[in-house]
Amino acid sequence: MPAVATAAPARLSRAQWRAREEAHRERADALTAAHRQRAIRGEKHPVWDFLFTYYSYKPAVLRRWHPGAGVELDDAAADERAQWRWYAAGAHPGGLVVDRAGFEAAKPQLVGLIDAILRRTAARPGQFGCFGLHEWAMVYRQGAHRHPQPLRLGQDGTDAVVDAHELRCTHFDAFRFFTPEAVPRNREALTRDGQPEREQPGCLHAGMDVYKWAIKLGPLVPGELLLDAFELARDIRRLDMEASPYDLADWGFEPVPIETPEGKAEYVRRQRAFAERGNALRRRILEAWQGAPASSDQL
Repeated sequence: MPAVATAAPARLSRAQWRAREEAHRERADALTAAHRQRAIRGEKHPVWDFLFTYYSYKPAVLRRWHPGAGVELDDAAADERAQWRWYAAGAHPGGLVVDRAGFEAAKPQLVGLIDAILRRTAARPGQFGCFGLHEWAMVYRQGAHRHPQPLRLGQDGTDAVVDAHELRCTHFDAFRFFTPEAVPRNREALTRDGQPEREQPGCLHAGMDVYKWAIKLGPLVPGELLLDAFELARDIRRLDMEASPYDLADWGFEPVPIETPEGKAEYVRRQRAFAERGNALRRRILEAWQGAPASSDQL
């Protein structure tokens, strides 16, 4: 992880940080309201539950606001957050600051991995020729599927689409769900150890994972930035499922038919926009965490 010069911590008055905290809670509550209401009713959703099951972070985690590394909160020492992990006394009486040094010392492998993935992914050119076929590869030539939703083209039609394309997945956490018949069809075999060398900004799942990395950095990432990452994951999830082989019309999702030239064009157009949003968030997280803009030579 590159060394970063330590700047004097920013400082928020109690009125300032309490206002940001309240605004954050209201925004988080709005983002998770539908999920929380479904949970009360015991209802499942084939698209949106993923944001709370695969990414196993409850709405309460999103609701907790942090100022980020290097920001001192005035008159916070008597508040509940003084008991939260990774907070320490600030430079001024009654102040609190996130203990970045303590966090990094306790989690050296994690922070090293996150730094490498964020920087290397943002530095690579995006690849835009996969057309979302990772989801198709997860059901390729397999009669029983993990998800109950029907296949839009049926099993034979779905298999034919995979047979007609080269699989170019670069994301291990998608590749590991490929059916055995699909694995050797991928352009290369992916491994967990090779993940930092394969992630690239055009990958939808790498874009969704920006949210995961922000969560794992905990209080080092400002709450507002965390919610921006969640919104990106939510928006990408929609395209991921619209371009999938599943028929989700009953849930209000129109397909992006990637088996057609028109569907491919729409997928790539939206994929490029997500790559730009993802890279912007990667750079913002690095800057908020490490205290300096992530320059092109660092990435």
